[in-house]
Amino acid sequence: MNQHTERLAGGATPGAGHTGRPHLLYVAWGFPPCRSGGVYRALATANRFAARGWRVTVITAQRETFIRYTGADTSLEQRIDPSIRVVRLPFSWPVLEPDLRRWSRLRIQRPGLWAKARARRDQVPFPEIGYGPWRRPLEAAAERIHRDDPVDLVLSTANPHVAFTAGYRLHRRHGVPYVMDYRDAWLLDVFSGERLHRPNSRAARWERRLIESAHEVWFVNDPIRDWHRRLYARHADRMHTVANGFDPEFTDAYLPRERPSAEPLTFGYIGTVTTKVPLAPFVAGWRTAHERDPRVRTATAAIHGYLGFYATPRPDLLKLVEEAADTGVSYEGPAGKSDIGAVYDSFDVLLLILGAGAYVTSGKVFEYIATGLPIVSVHDPGNATSQVLQGYPLWFPAASLEPGDIADALSRAAAAAVSAGGEVRDQARRFAATYSRPGQLDPRIDALAAAVDRLGVAS
Repeated sequence: MNQHTERLAGGATPGAGHTGRPHLLYVAWGFPPCRSGGVYRALATANRFAARGWRVTVITAQRETFIRYTGADTSLEQRIDPSIRVVRLPFSWPVLEPDLRRWSRLRIQRPGLWAKARARRDQVPFPEIGYGPWRRPLEAAAERIHRDDPVDLVLSTANPHVAFTAGYRLHRRHGVPYVMDYRDAWLLDVFSGERLHRPNSRAARWERRLIESAHEVWFVNDPIRDWHRRLYARHADRMHTVANGFDPEFTDAYLPRERPSAEPLTFGYIGTVTTKVPLAPFVAGWRTAHERDPRVRTATAAIHGYLGFYATPRPDLLKLVEEAADTGVSYEGPAGKSDIGAVYDSFDVLLLILGAGAYVTSGKVFEYIATGLPIVSVHDPGNATSQVLQGYPLWFPAASLEPGDIADALSRAAAAAVSAGGEVRDQARRFAATYSRPGQLDPRIDALAAAVDRLGVAS
């Protein structure tokens, strides 16, 4: 565990004191040891601010939340910059409570009624089921931290979107500027492109007032940013794309090895598989390629990560994988960040299996391109990730999610895995270099440092 991790109780907590360096309050519900997809962006952002000379305080949920409910990757805690102070707040998640002894009589006898009542109760403080009650302890913690060690800037990452309320509170009470960092979107369904909340809903009203007061608003890709620019045209100039990128230490950990040409190929996937991910079409395409192509027939396809959002694999997704075991498909469980280099080193071809949507970008794609390995895209061609991969020399997109098209892409990638020389792979890694995390974050950090210096809030 990071040595600066602590819990913030009712009283004031000793601060670092003024050192001439700006103080960032970073709010991320999902921070190590959380193992959600957004945790890598959160960890990298906090670490990068620290590396650039900021004093960083992180507010996040208590460790038990992740260990008990979402699954945890404790190896990530070792990657937190030792100068960062991590403040962990209690977080209650009754809907996911597995211990029946903690259930109320109403929940046991009338679970449907209990669920509806709980959902309404959650949204009283803030319009977000499950997370709304976190608003009050979050705002109180932000106030205590600012009182003890004045904050120059608040940067909050969603989701949950309740994280944005800490910056809004300090801005309204003390004039502290804040930045909203969206991983996806609040009002926009990035898969369907449909709007999720009516214009006069509480969620829409909250987002409107948050964006109107924000110093900057970040999005992970241009399509999501542009959708919000159209919605909030008066504030379009404060909206920026900060892509996820890959962590430079990953390239140090990953050392591609030469493989004998006769060695069977290993196709690999790393990431969370949800019901939005076209796992069934991939399996059908893999089976077709297995029948057609001798290289694929001797190959294996290893899936690393979580099947579903929680620690226990979803039975329907696990069944899909197990039914394809006769063709070499296997589920290998989650891969810790500290082991990621060795996992990638076991692959010859990478599988990018994503849900459909013009607004969908996978954070994993940036790590994928940094390997210089062939990449098979198994997703709708209109997916925003296609924009990132344009120009990558070892990209093999499936023309559609039909089995034949997926099989063709798998076969082309298998051939490239055997024939592509060092020059092509070096070209692929050079292509990836512009997508490092520092390359994405540093321009915004520079701009924010200048703004803080100009505003002089904490001083």
